Amino acid sequence: MNPIPTSPRLAPRSLGFVLAAGLIAALASPTVMAQEKVLRIAMTAADIPRTLGQPDQGFEGNRFTGIPMYDALTHWDLSKGDAASVLIPGLATSWVTDATDKTKWVFKLRPGVKFHDGSDLNADSVVWNVQKVLDKDAVHFDASQVGVTASRMPTLRSARKIDNLTVELTTSEPDAFLPLNLTNLFMASPAHWQKKFEAAAGATPADKAKNAWTAFASDASGSGPFKMARFLPRERLELVANKTYWDPKRTPKLDRVVMIPMPEANARTAALLSGQVDWIEAPSPDAMPQITQRGFKIYSNAQPHVWPWQLSFAEGSPWLDKRVRHAANLCVDREGLKTFLGGMMAVPKGTVPPGHPWWGNPKFDIKYDVKAAQALMTQAGFSAAKPMKAKVQISASGSGQMQPLPMNEFVQQSLKQCHIDIEFDVIEWNTLFTNWRQGAKHPSANGTHAINVSYAAMDPFFAMVRFTSTKTFPPVSNNWGYFGNPEFDKLIADARTSFDDTQRDAALAKLHARIVEEAPFIWIAHDVGPRAMSAKVKGVVQPRSWFIDIAPMSVD
Repeated sequence: MNPIPTSPRLAPRSLGFVLAAGLIAALASPTVMAQEKVLRIAMTAADIPRTLGQPDQGFEGNRFTGIPMYDALTHWDLSKGDAASVLIPGLATSWVTDATDKTKWVFKLRPGVKFHDGSDLNADSVVWNVQKVLDKDAVHFDASQVGVTASRMPTLRSARKIDNLTVELTTSEPDAFLPLNLTNLFMASPAHWQKKFEAAAGATPADKAKNAWTAFASDASGSGPFKMARFLPRERLELVANKTYWDPKRTPKLDRVVMIPMPEANARTAALLSGQVDWIEAPSPDAMPQITQRGFKIYSNAQPHVWPWQLSFAEGSPWLDKRVRHAANLCVDREGLKTFLGGMMAVPKGTVPPGHPWWGNPKFDIKYDVKAAQALMTQAGFSAAKPMKAKVQISASGSGQMQPLPMNEFVQQSLKQCHIDIEFDVIEWNTLFTNWRQGAKHPSANGTHAINVSYAAMDPFFAMVRFTSTKTFPPVSNNWGYFGNPEFDKLIADARTSFDDTQRDAALAKLHARIVEEAPFIWIAHDVGPRAMSAKVKGVVQPRSWFIDIAPMSVD
């Protein structure tokens, strides 16, 4: 199959390119650049991810405004490129479940950690940060942070101080996944927020709290390796080094990091080639030869990140017939798509690859087999004269979305040969991400039967549970399509209550096999996280993770 041409919406001389070029030129500050070691990054997001502690913009937010500015109780080890990223201590040095009650976890905190404003990070701080997203009676509760936090740790219920460096977290049920989920709960400074609250206008405490969070976002205080220096919404975020960071391995070598939202791939590429930025996410595939010929480096690595269509199981959905779901998975020319992307993807066999501890040998083999797909569609009552019709909600850019317009158009053309006609509902990335939590039955779905949101698959909840449990139907978490039944709930419970790693992996392998067999997704690609950088950027480790650590990097 011939690759389709790049969408005209990605034309190099689009309005987005002109605006981005003008913005980058305006950012150049010769005085600052001459005196400091500065790293300039062009993100795929259309806006700066939220800076108040719980980022939006998907995991691009965690990567660029979460991990650099904030810490969590647990961290991902992003220091290796030749091994999977694993969980390591962050603000917590150790954690253990209660011997008699597996819903209670005790976390020991790292002593001597300071927030950027100089206040202490202690058990009270942890309790306060849990309350900001879970306790509606807390004066600092912020509903705007709940959606991007609670859905990622749905069993967490409360936090209690035991002593200054010990905190107890309670879950709604035994949950062996909690330490992994806590990488998403970033710690903001209660003392700094309180000063914003006391200075805020408002007729009620709730009004004052809302204004305090707005003020905090523009003058944030976390405990991470970088501190906020300047914030201009939709334009740029500037961070400076926190030279007193508690982890010597992550004390920044850079003086300043400038982050710029630039959703168009061609605009990002042009900014890199002209020397206006040092690093771009998701370079345009057809520009990669030119990028490397000009001496820039392209980094990529296998990573647990899935680029799928998540299917609707709501009443009336055309995907309710498993034969149709299997046919669609057999009809995507993934090798052709990989060639189209300049090799910058991996071909999936499921959510995790064969050989992974969670693989489980599913009976349905995801491959490219048009004749088998056509036969299934014929059995289901469809033909070239009577195609199955479906609408898919997609974005034009965004975190982890790779090259969403040309990729989705490629898949659309693939499916045509199997009597599947696809229509797209193209919306802005952050809106799509919000819709993902609202579900296929919500008006925001706009009558669509599938949604294209890429997702990280580095832990069991993110990879499988949130898409297959009846407990994660919207708005609790990301089971957008309402897929689930007692069989899957039992498989999930077996995994969630296994606190032994070997037993948990075995339970997760059974779950993964059944997910592939039932096919609530069309698995299209695994991202390899391509990013292009100037050769002057040193100390880059491209981990086997959706995330990357800026702190150890330097600029010649």
